[in-house]
Amino acid sequence: MEFEGKVAVITGAGMGMGKAIAIAFAEEGASIVVVDVNIDTGQETVKTIQNKGGQAIFIQADVSNASDAQQISIDTINAFERIDVLVNNAGIQHYGSVIETTEEEWDQVLGVNLKSIFLCSKYCIPEIQKQGSGSVINIASVQGIASQKRVCPYSASKGGAISLTRNMAIDFAEDNIRVNCVCPGSIDTPLLRAAAELTGNSQQAIEEWADAHVLKRVGQPEEVAQVVLFLASNKASFITGAAYVVDGGLITQL
Repeated sequence: MEFEGKVAVITGAGMGMGKAIAIAFAEEGASIVVVDVNIDTGQETVKTIQNKGGQAIFIQADVSNASDAQQISIDTINAFERIDVLVNNAGIQHYGSVIETTEEEWDQVLGVNLKSIFLCSKYCIPEIQKQGSGSVINIASVQGIASQKRVCPYSASKGGAISLTRNMAIDFAEDNIRVNCVCPGSIDTPLLRAAAELTGNSQQAIEEWADAHVLKRVGQPEEVAQVVLFLASNKASFITGAAYVVDGGLITQL
């Protein structure tokens, strides 16, 4: 198995893409650290991995908080004695223009979506350095490359994640730590369905979003997970600083 003996820390792993990523790494032999602010969903991911014969622990954390982020590293080392892979997946969405968005909403979205990458990397990368090699994958979005109406804090946070990925790739190349990001399009997650419900006709909204993709469907969390798995693997040994678009062709169209 590709990641046998390795330890992967995945933030926002209680549901959606994070859960799929955690399960995918576990199926390839990694010990998993499930990080989430929600105890119930985080523990459910752990149970799913353990029921499949994998090894996992749950750490409750607000990844936008420095002390919580530092504790993730401490608890992981206490449990598994190493960190090889960090997946910064935690993310939230807010709709609004710069006029409609409050300062509190802006800070919350930037905190969870961007500051958390800084904080979790700050405390986990020193442990990855001790292994002599490793990988960090940040989950950005196509909205960090292109955009739509009324998503100003989300789009800003994801654009920042792409830029931060490039900087981290340069900074840690000499440590043989590769840093990449994944930019999904519309993926069938609880976050997507919550956004669809805001339209008043969730099924119609999802169908319209699906139609905007060249492949005429929304993606599945497992499809994103496979790209993350690839980027963390030796198959991607010459890839760093890259932003992989996983969007069913959404932003290829004019």
